[in-house]
Amino acid sequence: MTKSQNASGGVALWRQIADAIRLDIVGGKLANGDRLPTEALLAERFSANRHTVRRALAVLAEQGVVVAEQGRGTFVRSIARLSYPIGKRTRFSEGLRGQANALLSFGVGDKIENASARIAKALGIRAGAKVVRSEGVSTADGAPISRSTTWLPFQRFPDFATRLAELRSTTEVFRSYGIEDYSRASTRISARHADVEELRALNLAPGAIVLVSEAVDIDPEGIALSYGLSRFPAERMELVV
Repeated sequence: MTKSQNASGGVALWRQIADAIRLDIVGGKLANGDRLPTEALLAERFSANRHTVRRALAVLAEQGVVVAEQGRGTFVRSIARLSYPIGKRTRFSEGLRGQANALLSFGVGDKIENASARIAKALGIRAGAKVVRSEGVSTADGAPISRSTTWLPFQRFPDFATRLAELRSTTEVFRSYGIEDYSRASTRISARHADVEELRALNLAPGAIVLVSEAVDIDPEGIALSYGLSRFPAERMELVV
């Protein structure tokens, strides 16, 4: 085993260092414009040699996460992230209003499937019942900012995907079914590395971090309307609870 690899997982140490720095940025330990610790300090933190640290920083620089300034050090690249508020009344266009000139959402696929135990529990239906699965992508000024997967009870929303393609708004689709308002029953937020499909859909570099929102929306009577998983690129978005 070389010093640049993890003994247990075989993951290159430079990749672990790059991932840890990404997580420091996502978690707020490092803010936009902050200077990173020196190579010597990073080498000490990760029990690595400076060559390995240098490779990790070079990869992050290539991906636009950090920028190196001659004689000054390496800094978190100052890119303003969009702030998306998560609350009882979460709406895509309202939450991002004024932060981008053009906000678009469009479907990238849909199908009818049987609800898994997890989906059934979230929607309050029996396992195996038919659900509509709707896949979508949202953009802000042309940049992908969200990859979503939403499940809805088929019995209540049999042609949800068709209406969404026409109306381009979940709120308007619900309204077309006679649901004038809805609210967020629960939201769980986590962070992880983007998978291959998310890298492609969100136009991200390998190793990128996505914020994952797992949410259930309900109607005014408290009946579940939808269960969704939304993945946001951490380098472009922040979720405010």
